[in-house]
Amino acid sequence: MNIDLKQLRTLLRVLEKRNVTEFEFEDEHGRIRLARGAGGARVVAYEERPEVAPGAPAPRPVEAARAESDEKCDFVTSPFVGTFYRSPSPEAPPFVEVGSAIRKGQALCIIEAMKLMNEIEADCDGTLVEILVENGKPVEFGQKLFKIRKA
Repeated sequence: MNIDLKQLRTLLRVLEKRNVTEFEFEDEHGRIRLARGAGGARVVAYEERPEVAPGAPAPRPVEAARAESDEKCDFVTSPFVGTFYRSPSPEAPPFVEVGSAIRKGQALCIIEAMKLMNEIEADCDGTLVEILVENGKPVEFGQKLFKIRKA
């Protein structure tokens, strides 16, 4: 994905003029994500995909390789759009840490949606392998939050 600096500046001006706070574009050549806030517009993510020679095997995605090791794992996903919180309050310790033993029905986090705090519970027993979202960050519907190795 070749991005012309003049085109990028024009795009940023249009986003500002139209009061757009985030913009993302992806094609077979790469992906770019722009965000605009109090500090002005900035490039949040830029990923260029390498060209693959004809007849060459396609590069194996990281997720496909990870999926093979995830056979005995379960993912807890967000049931709605909101903000992810690891603890019930800013001064309280997190509900869980990596390596914690997890029980089905145990509170793992809170998702704030429309000023309502919703506890998200574990769907199975196991051990917490990975926390996939940073505290205080927005999450989307269906986004993976936790990876749990089933007991």
